[in-house]
Order: sequence, then C-alpha cells, then structure tokens
Amino acid sequence: MMKRTFKMSAFALVLGAGAVFSAPAALAQSSPVMCPGYEKAKTTLVGERTGKKVQKAFEFYNEDQVDEALNILYDIDPSEDFDAAYVNRFIGNLLAAQEGKGSKALGYLTKSVEPKVLNDLEHAQTLKLLGDLNMQENKYTDAIKWYKAWMDFTCKEDADVYTRLAQAYYEAGQLDKMIEPADRAIALYDEPNKNPYVLKLTSYYERKMFPQTVAVAEELVRYFPEEPRWWTQLGFFYLSVEDFKKGLSTFEMAYIQGYLKKENEIKTLSQLFQTNDMPYKAAQILEKHVKSGLLEDDADMLASIANAYHQAKNYDRAAKLYAQAAAKSSDPEHYRKQGTLLLVSEDYKGAIKALNNALERGVDSPEKVHFTLMEANFYAGDFRAAYKHVQEAKKDRSLRRNAAAWEPYIKEKAKNRGINI
Repeated sequence: MMKRTFKMSAFALVLGAGAVFSAPAALAQSSPVMCPGYEKAKTTLVGERTGKKVQKAFEFYNEDQVDEALNILYDIDPSEDFDAAYVNRFIGNLLAAQEGKGSKALGYLTKSVEPKVLNDLEHAQTLKLLGDLNMQENKYTDAIKWYKAWMDFTCKEDADVYTRLAQAYYEAGQLDKMIEPADRAIALYDEPNKNPYVLKLTSYYERKMFPQTVAVAEELVRYFPEEPRWWTQLGFFYLSVEDFKKGLSTFEMAYIQGYLKKENEIKTLSQLFQTNDMPYKAAQILEKHVKSGLLEDDADMLASIANAYHQAKNYDRAAKLYAQAAAKSSDPEHYRKQGTLLLVSEDYKGAIKALNNALERGVDSPEKVHFTLMEANFYAGDFRAAYKHVQEAKKDRSLRRNAAAWEPYIKEKAKNRGINI
C-alpha cells in the first residue's frame, strides 16, 4: 500500500512526523513528571574540568559553530560516568540535528542512557529522542523499544508518542499491534487528530478486516467532514462490504459538496446509481462529465452511457448513443445493440441498417443478428428478406425452435399479400 520509509512514506507525510531535535539544554534542569512513588533523584552536575570544556562547546554552539563545538566535545575524556554520559548526550544531540549523521548520533545517545546516570529530565528527553531518531533512520523495532522505555521511565501517556508508536509498528510490519497505541492516542488528544485514525484504518485495511475499516472510515468522516478523501475512501470501503446503499449515499453527498474530482470517482458514482436501480441518473452523470471534459468522449464511454439509458428504458437515446459509439469504434457489437434498440423503438429501417452493419463487420453469433433482422424485416413488410434471415437463424441450435415457429407465419403473411417467397 505504501513504501515503508519513515521520511517519505504516505503516513509520514500525513503525520508530519519528521523528528525535530532540540539543542542541549542548560546544565541545571527540572525533573519530569515521574511514576507514582518515584523518589526524585539528586540533581547531578558535570565536574569542574569537564564543565569548563562543555561550557566552551556550548558557546560555540550558540554562535552556530557546531563543528567547533563537536571538536571540543570529542576531545573530552571524562573519568566520571555522569560526565561521560552528559558529553555523549551533548554530542548525540548535535549530530542528530545534522543531515546524514543520524546513525552516528544514535551511537552516542545510546551510550548516554545505558548507564542510567543522567538527570531525570535529560534521561527522559534522550529516551524519546532515541525513539524519534530510530524512526528517522528506519530502525523501527529499535524505535518501539525506546518509546516504550520512555513510557516505562516517565509513566507518562503522550498522544504524539502513542501515534508514533503505532506508526513504528506499521513500518515494522506488526499491523495487529497498531490498534492499541492508536486507540490510546485517540483517547488522549484534546481535539480529534486524524493521524491515529489513519493508522488504525490502515491496520485493518491491510489485514482485510473490512467491517472494522468501514467503522474507522466513518469516524474520519464524522470528525473531519471537510476533508474530501475521507468521503471517497468511505464510499469505496462500503463497496468492499457490499453495502451499496450506503456507498451511494456517501458518494452522492461527496458529489453534492464538490469533492468528486477524479474520473474513477464519477464512474463509481454512476455505477452505484445503476446498482441501486437509478440508471437514468447514472447516464446523466456520465453525460455531464463527458461534456465537461473530465471523462473521455470515446466509444467505450458512449456505450456505457447508452447501456444506462437502455436500463432506464430510454431506447431512442440509447440507440443514438450506440450509433455514436459505433461511428467511433466500428465495433459490430455497438451496431448490433443499436439495431436491437431501434427495433424496440419501431424504427425498422434504422434497425435493418444497423444490424446489416453488424453482420458486415463480423459480429459474434451472426445467427442471433439474423433472427433480429428477420423481425425487423417482417414488421417493415419485407417478407422475402424476413424469410431469408429466418433460414440463417435456424442454423443456431438455440434459436432453431423459435425460428421454425416464425417460418410458417412469415409464409402466411406473404401469401396474404400476394407475395411469393
């Protein structure tokens, strides 16, 4: 359904999920909200020797001299675990903000949290950053691990993190695990956010769980009615569960609001009108958009419109459209359908001409066309021609009995008119 890359996947575009990385924070930081019963750890500061170099690096950073800041940090060889973790975190943050340095940044950031010696806020921020950065680097299983580590450490529930976690499960191919974090995100957002709904919908759709897909699509339309694509997607999902009435009502409402812009959407709306026994509306909608230029004015489209008018029992209009289709395609089947409809409309001369065109162009099952020509000629009063065509129609085993029944009737009518056949 979509390419599984974090930066360019369809869902990354929907979510706007490219990670944004902040610069290292000041040395003194407040504690995050932690798990119930957690005792706040004593704030640790870097040692004096390391602190001087860190401060110098921070000054270079503030002057946008990132390479100079990194060179100072690379040169530090801390002896204390906290100092080493802090420097690794500082380096990792700077590298994470640079194009193409994500993988290198991950190494430093991972080393900064593994000893679990950073101050609480620094540790929490780095865990979340590791999740985001692993997503950017397409390391989705690792992203899941770090997002969960952030949740376990902080005991916080964050709608955005749950949304990213659901996306990470998608990218990792663990579609069944997407639903729980998506549901938690939906519950936590203050205002409805489309992103967890989209992820949830994709999970169900790709697992072919169509009733559940429909339910999520209905929620998207309910909460985001101004977005055209949710209407059309819901309409198509109704078709997947064969709910053609709801499919039609959804597409028709989308059409009224001006949301149907694509050729396949208009064709689908027309098909739904036909499926729901409204062929005249089906024909009209196609004709309108052929005239507008959205639909191709070709033989196939003209034949589709003709078929809809035929179903609507508008035989004259259907016959004219089949004639136009035949003029473009020279397809014997179009001529045959035109001739059959002209016969129904009692235009016998027109029917005879169209049906002869079908025969001349090699129509399939010519005996059936001969049978129709027999009727057209009979009602036009040409009994000799009718008799000739009934002989050809008798060559088809499925028509033989009906044709044989017509034969004496034709002879009798001809005799009554003094015509010798």
